[in-house]
Amino acid sequence: MHNYLYASLITLLTVVLMFGITFNVGRARGKYQVKAPAISGHELFERAYRIQLNTIENVLMFLPALWLYAIFIGDKGAGDSGVIWLIARVWYAIAYQVNPAKRGLGFLISIIVIAGLWLGAAYGIFNAYARG
Repeated sequence: MHNYLYASLITLLTVVLMFGITFNVGRARGKYQVKAPAISGHELFERAYRIQLNTIENVLMFLPALWLYAIFIGDKGAGDSGVIWLIARVWYAIAYQVNPAKRGLGFLISIIVIAGLWLGAAYGIFNAYARG
């Protein structure tokens, strides 16, 4: 049995991040009186909502790439990349909430991490396939 400790920890921390941004949307909905099902109203609510949606979109690419990299290349490298991704996504969320124009670097870093994980996973899968 393989023990994917690092990828597992990063997955748990990703869920914590998702809970945090979900809580932030709920808090903003109440604070700025944006009644469900509305998704527009106060600008600060809209920022929180966009942070949530953008992070969900990012997570859908990140988690499969993380796990495929962990399985086919290595758990430690996946974990190290995951730490960078998490820091970038927290940076992105804070920057977006404060000033949306400053969110770009956090987004860019998270996308670069995903691309690296994906390329590494593709390489690992291809090598495993070629070996039979």
